[in-house]
Amino acid sequence: MPATPAWPPKSAPRLFVPGPLAQGGVVALDGPQAHYLARVMRVGAGDAVILCDDATGEWAARVESAGKRDVVVVCEALLRVREAVPDFVLCAALLKKDRFDLVLEKACELGVRAIQPVLARRCVADKLNLERARTILTEAAEQCARTALPKLLAPVKLEALLKSWDPARALFFADENGGENAAQQFAGHPGPAALLTGPEGGFDEAERAAVRALPQASAITLGPRVLRGETAAIAGMALWMGTVGDW
Repeated sequence: MPATPAWPPKSAPRLFVPGPLAQGGVVALDGPQAHYLARVMRVGAGDAVILCDDATGEWAARVESAGKRDVVVVCEALLRVREAVPDFVLCAALLKKDRFDLVLEKACELGVRAIQPVLARRCVADKLNLERARTILTEAAEQCARTALPKLLAPVKLEALLKSWDPARALFFADENGGENAAQQFAGHPGPAALLTGPEGGFDEAERAAVRALPQASAITLGPRVLRGETAAIAGMALWMGTVGDW
C-alpha cells in the first residue's frame, strides 16, 4: 500500500496574514494574495495553504473556495508556534534603494528582532518607503519559512538614536577605522544587543566620536578589509547569530 502523502505538502503556498489565527477560523484573502493563490499557484477547493500571523505561529489551512477576486481558506491545524527571536536589533544607515533592499531581506532571513534605519550625514538616501520595505520583509519571511517578522521602525537621525539609547542594550559599532575583535565583543555581551553600520561614505568624524562616547557602545572590526554598507550589515548579523544568537 502506498504511503499517505504528507499534509500539508511542503510545496503548499505560504503567506503571512493578519491574525490572530485559530483552529476553524475562516480567512478571506483578496488583492495581491488572492491573485497569487488563484492565478499564479492555481489553487482550488480542497488545496492546502500555509498561513502565518506573526502572533500564534504557522497554520495548515484548506481552500474553501477560490474565485477571481478572493480566496477563502479555513485553518485546520497549528503546525508550529511562533519562533523565539533573539533580542538583536540592526541599526543600519540608509543606503541606495537596491542595496538597502538587500539588507532588509537578509536581516529577515538571518533572524533579527528589529530593524532601525538610521539617517547619517553622508547617507545618499534620505527616506524609506515603509510599506514597500515591509513587503520585502514579508516576502523574505514567507520564502525562508520564518514564523516571525522583524519589527521595522521609522528612520531616525543618528543623533536622536544615540540620545534615546536604551542603557540596557549593548551597541556594537562597525567602525571602518577599526575596533575590537567583533566575535570577542559579541561573546562578552550576549544581549540585548544592536549592531550599527554606516552609509556608503561612512560616518563622519563627529558622528564617529558621538557613537564612541555612548557608554553602551563598543567599536568593533569585521576584519582587515573595508566593507560596503550592505556587506558590513550582513556580515555583522551573521557573526552575531553564529556567536551568541540562535544558530
